[in-house]
Amino acid sequence: MSEPLRIVRLANFVAPASGGLRTALRELGKGFKAAGHEPVLIVPGERHTDQETEQGRVITLPGPLLPGTGGYRVLTDKRRVARLLEELAPDRLEVSDRTTLRWTGKWARRARVPAVMVSHETADGVLRTWGLSEGAARRAADALNVRTAHTYSRVVCTTEFAEREFVRIGARNVVRAPLGVDLAQRHPAMRDAGLRDRHARVEEALLVTCTRLSVEKRPGTALDALEALLARGRRAVLVIAGDGPLRPRLEQRAKERGLPVTFLGHVSDRAMLGALQASADVCLAPGPAETFGLAALEAMACGTPVAVSTSSALPEVIGSAGAVAADHGEGFADAVEQLLALPEEERREAARARAECFGWDTAVMAFLTAHDAPVPGRDRVPEGVV
Repeated sequence: MSEPLRIVRLANFVAPASGGLRTALRELGKGFKAAGHEPVLIVPGERHTDQETEQGRVITLPGPLLPGTGGYRVLTDKRRVARLLEELAPDRLEVSDRTTLRWTGKWARRARVPAVMVSHETADGVLRTWGLSEGAARRAADALNVRTAHTYSRVVCTTEFAEREFVRIGARNVVRAPLGVDLAQRHPAMRDAGLRDRHARVEEALLVTCTRLSVEKRPGTALDALEALLARGRRAVLVIAGDGPLRPRLEQRAKERGLPVTFLGHVSDRAMLGALQASADVCLAPGPAETFGLAALEAMACGTPVAVSTSSALPEVIGSAGAVAADHGEGFADAVEQLLALPEEERREAARARAECFGWDTAVMAFLTAHDAPVPGRDRVPEGVV
């Protein structure tokens, strides 16, 4: 293999203890390291730390908490970040933040370091969830994306859905690289009858959603779906694994409406979270701005079908192994009914089979290819990822 590359990765808005971005950063870093490269991750934290981990070197720099986000921090000291980048002298730069860290693309150009921006969400989708009209969100997103595509050597999109907004502006440096799921740590055998019994009776459908309780994830739609199902006479309960700024409001609503909802908060035990996903009848993924949806893919790896937002990338990810829902409670209730109408063994086998299309090995190879980095087992690196 050619000389190993130092791949420095920068990310903001990483949840303190869990979340799809944190999972993706960890698994890709592990893969880069296993491939013989030197991954270095820089993220905001409460204090400065620097340690070697299974995903390579991880450096945290002090970053302020963003009010109302439930724990997100950001790297705001540009000079300190720039000094650190100069000290690290990266061979490649990978940035997972399309807003507050976009300035690093210019730093990379001056330093002649090939830089990749990873699009973990659609800009117009996020802007719509924050209340902008479709037209205003599209115009603002297009302006942002033109600057992003110009500044970085490449833009990596995890799905065709995420790629569309860059195709719309004529960007020619976009490549596609999927994310993945740990198929060994998430599997149908994790199903736990005792855990299911704690949350639902035999005749009740157990619905689970694993998500950050923030506005862009639309967790309230899961409660809307439960309420719609109950109104139809369907016996069902909902378990929500995750925390965030909307939790008090959602708990108050469930209490006032008498909805059978259990709020677990953040579940740090990954095996327990997997058992919960495996024990559910249907998982709900209501976020309309998702460009991949790792929690949904993890549920499918556990053999549990997922009802997903029609506005997100998830219809592309789940294929025919789940159900697509309009972005309201009745739509998600319809999707749940559609899945529950299938024989249980059939729907569970289909979910697992689809998840098996998304291993992390494939994802790591695609990201290394996007970096023009040597990939083990290949004589040369292709021009792009499709």
